Amino acid sequence: MGIGSLIIFLIIGALSGWLAGKIVKGFGFGLVGNVVVGILGAVVAGYLLPAIGFGVGTGFIGSIISGTIGAVVLLFAIKIVKQL
Repeated sequence: MGIGSLIIFLIIGALSGWLAGKIVKGFGFGLVGNVVVGILGAVVAGYLLPAIGFGVGTGFIGSIISGTIGAVVLLFAIKIVKQL
């Protein structure tokens, strides 16, 4: 992975985490936290979406949508665990 790919990877993670934070109210982790949530969300979506037969496409926009869906699922899971 080159430096350009790494930068794109971090930008997609940051956007996905930020969007998920806006969708799930009460979760704002800052820039680094949003990147981590977005990256972990993309990993979650990478396993979850194909398992249920849902595809959002490829490319930059598809990656952001997929990462955001995974990050929202991750934030909801964190929210449920925190309430227990």
